[in-house]
Amino acid sequence: MLVSSLSLSAQTPAPTASAAPAEVSAPAWVLTNSVVSQYMFRGARLGGLSFQPAVEYDAGSLGLGIWANVPLKNKVPGQSDPEFDFYGFYAMDVSKDVSVVPGFTVYTYPDAEKSNGYYKATFEPNLALNYTISGVKLTPKVYYDFITRGPTAELTAAFAVPLKDLGTELDFTATAGTFMAKDYAAETNPNVKNWGDYYLVGVVAPYQISKDSKLSVGWAYTKGSNNYLKQGTDGKVVNSAAVGRGVFTISYIVSF
Repeated sequence: MLVSSLSLSAQTPAPTASAAPAEVSAPAWVLTNSVVSQYMFRGARLGGLSFQPAVEYDAGSLGLGIWANVPLKNKVPGQSDPEFDFYGFYAMDVSKDVSVVPGFTVYTYPDAEKSNGYYKATFEPNLALNYTISGVKLTPKVYYDFITRGPTAELTAAFAVPLKDLGTELDFTATAGTFMAKDYAAETNPNVKNWGDYYLVGVVAPYQISKDSKLSVGWAYTKGSNNYLKQGTDGKVVNSAAVGRGVFTISYIVSF
């Protein structure tokens, strides 16, 4: 049954960029090279140790970028081996503490085979609202993938704890979300549905190396739950890719 074959390697989009760009006085490029111990997204494990480079162009409120995943271990054929995502966003200030950020992501999988149920590309616009209160940034965000025909809704809370004596800070983040895809697998009849919930809690410590470069070290725990696959009138099955994992990340970021 197709649902069973997709349970370990269901096609799931990659992480999107931050909901809002950093304040810049002039156009700038940001190059990020990251290594992650697990490739997790929306509560699903898409691979093991991975290299995730990204390049982003920021011009005021506008941001455009390319993010990639290159698996180094536990590759998932047709999905994360490799993956290239093209994204953009535009932050519009409503007030000092409120901004609205429309954006989009085009997820691409060059080696994906439609005959095996994988899409080569999907398109997902999104809309975020950033609201800061008492130092806590709240970001409700909605997505809709026009290829898999499904919405995602999530809420993120973030705040920073300064560590002045160490010359850094601790950036805490917590996210909870839910999603539904009505056409999860390519070229299947009847359609395969996928739905589920997820959450993530994490912390990052950035270390400024120079004016234009920094090293960032982080850890997060993320878990998927109530994640099921269902094809036609067949019974639903648990998506075994939805698991709980701790993820260690180290990134080197350069601006120019």
